[in-house]
Amino acid sequence: MSSLHALLSRHVAQGTMPGVVASYGTDLDPLVLGATGPDGPALTADAIFRIQSMTKAITAVATLRLVQEGVLDLDEPVASWLPQLAAPRVLRAPDAPLEDTEPLRRPITVRHLLTCTSGVGMMTTDSPLKRAMISAQVEAGAEPVALDAGAWLDALASLPLAFQPGEGWRYHHSFGLLGILLGRAGGGSTAQVLRRTVLSPAGMVDTGFSVPPEQVHRLLPAWRRTPAGFEQTEPAAAGFSAAPAPFDVSHSELVSTLADVHAFLRALLDGRLIDPDLLAEMRRDQIDAGIKREDSFFPGFWESGGWGFGVGVTTAGPHRGRFGWSGGLGTDFFVDPDGTCCLLMMQVEMDEPVFGLLGELQEVDAP
Repeated sequence: MSSLHALLSRHVAQGTMPGVVASYGTDLDPLVLGATGPDGPALTADAIFRIQSMTKAITAVATLRLVQEGVLDLDEPVASWLPQLAAPRVLRAPDAPLEDTEPLRRPITVRHLLTCTSGVGMMTTDSPLKRAMISAQVEAGAEPVALDAGAWLDALASLPLAFQPGEGWRYHHSFGLLGILLGRAGGGSTAQVLRRTVLSPAGMVDTGFSVPPEQVHRLLPAWRRTPAGFEQTEPAAAGFSAAPAPFDVSHSELVSTLADVHAFLRALLDGRLIDPDLLAEMRRDQIDAGIKREDSFFPGFWESGGWGFGVGVTTAGPHRGRFGWSGGLGTDFFVDPDGTCCLLMMQVEMDEPVFGLLGELQEVDAP
């Protein structure tokens, strides 16, 4: 039994998740354990998962493909495509009252969005801005987005930035903005741009914003752990991720499979999606030490980690040079400098047991 098999078998047995699919190596080698849910049928390797924030890596590559094609420039102001962001007010401090603002000192650029330094993003502590984001229905969470892309953009743009672009780091919302930008700059809808730039070249046949009716039986339920056991938060074969999408979801996140995410990583590493110099920038820590503040994300994140373009990067220790990211329902991938890929996919909302598993996964011996 491999160390990966032993790790995942132990976590299924102790109830971290009902089931999991995974692969570790250069080639796709599916490992399938457990069930779709408590008392559910056996999990299958071709199951479709809500990959949530793993979408960021795909969005980043689509954006970099447009940079490679000359459609976008990394240092181009995004107001050309998102005019609502031309002149936002900026809080004098992230926890300041909403009226305590100053003018924008520099425009928000494509690079700022890719690096989560745009001034928009998750507020990790209570503040007037955090409360306003909740009220406006733009706060990030495990649930599907509540507003269509246009209304979400308008609501977000009505609030001040947490900091001047390039002078801080906040997670998540920059990539919703990138999703909308792709559909305005890329010569088609966001879904069409993703298909042309990433999904088709990589052979990702089961990835998109929603699952078509003929494949919806493969869409798994999603779960949240409670003191009484697992509580279903999204149904199998139905719900927000089942086609047709309820509204414009170009700011939202994708569904995918183990095979498709592996195909994406192999196409990325093999140079079929973006040029090597752009890949090198994507997997390099882009964040200056001065803005790696403890309150910007989860405690300890910056100790041996950084952020590239849509992925986290390991900056110290035995796994230096590794890049990857997770999704809020327990999906995860990482890629080592030698091209070895590790993928893990489940549908359990991130909590302490899931975080613990993903931490252990980082130390599993490669096959």
